[in-house]
Amino acid sequence: MKPSLSRLKIGELATGQDLDLPIFQFIPEQISAPSVYIQANVHGAEVQGNAVIYQLMQLLESCELRGKITLVPLANPLGINQKSGEFTLGRFDPITGVNWNREYLDHQLDLDVWYASHRELDDKALIHAYRQLLLEGCERRLQNGWGVTTGHRQAVSLQQMGHEADIVLDLHTGPKSCKHLYCPEYDLAAAKWFSIPYTLAIPMDFGGAMDEAIFCPWWRLSEYLKSQGRDLSVPVSAFTLELGSQEHIDLEDALKDAKGILAYLSHRGVIAETVPAVQMTRQACYLKDYKKYHAPLGGMVEYKATVGQALSAGQPLATILRLDRYGSDNALTSLSLEQDCVPILHFASASVYQGTELYKVMTNLFELT
Repeated sequence: MKPSLSRLKIGELATGQDLDLPIFQFIPEQISAPSVYIQANVHGAEVQGNAVIYQLMQLLESCELRGKITLVPLANPLGINQKSGEFTLGRFDPITGVNWNREYLDHQLDLDVWYASHRELDDKALIHAYRQLLLEGCERRLQNGWGVTTGHRQAVSLQQMGHEADIVLDLHTGPKSCKHLYCPEYDLAAAKWFSIPYTLAIPMDFGGAMDEAIFCPWWRLSEYLKSQGRDLSVPVSAFTLELGSQEHIDLEDALKDAKGILAYLSHRGVIAETVPAVQMTRQACYLKDYKKYHAPLGGMVEYKATVGQALSAGQPLATILRLDRYGSDNALTSLSLEQDCVPILHFASASVYQGTELYKVMTNLFELT
């Protein structure tokens, strides 16, 4: 099956041209499985997700589909085209300064009031009604009489498509990074299907990102229903896949990650084929144990610790060179940490201010089985 191609307008430029997105869809004649939404390149420099979507679509053309799959590469045309020299700056909305991946809508719903008028519905009807509530909330925000910012309009337009699906994957990369997965705590068992060695188990707190914008409303509903003596497993799954480093595309590596996504879709019954998960060691930590290390002084940094490789306490993390101190004992400063960890990503530049977030590291890791 070949995917269909359509376009969605998400804004207008000052010169009047439309900003729109390419949307690919695989829609089987008979739908009997969860629906899927996958997007990539919300941050302008994070391009590897586009390669993964390309490889995934190639694979899906040969599959027997049971669920609808919507794929949105190039999800942020403003950010993608936000260039300075050879670098892509598209991490922050240049108008507001807000991170493009923190512009989504946090549905502040009064579940007491809503459930009072819906408690008689069975689970299937309740899920449908709640999904409609989320979609209507996005539409109201987009139609707000006072208007919304450029970035928020784009984000809520993407979020609206995500709310229509049962499975949402947001494809990102880090600055200089190894592969890792953001996975809600309630769905941690899902991490074993993706071809990703490290997983961050995230709580129900809404921080503004796409995955949280999708799963938090459902997690809140599930917890609320428990308080009312009713059991409803969270019916929606949402993950952020960090696929390596920014400003870089590797089609061979993208195929590996596409196959990992296909294994998860196979597990969920979205495709008829059986695709096993890659056999690999997978480790995780809770978000509270994902630590940021900030530069204790400014200077030029030699990054010593390799991302994705275990680092013992006291081993070299980085060295800071200060040429203004040449001839003194302070020209070179060696940095290390006081606990074992796995460095996951580090700052892209070797030139840093004091206080720059040099590394993010996972601590207190445990193995996923």
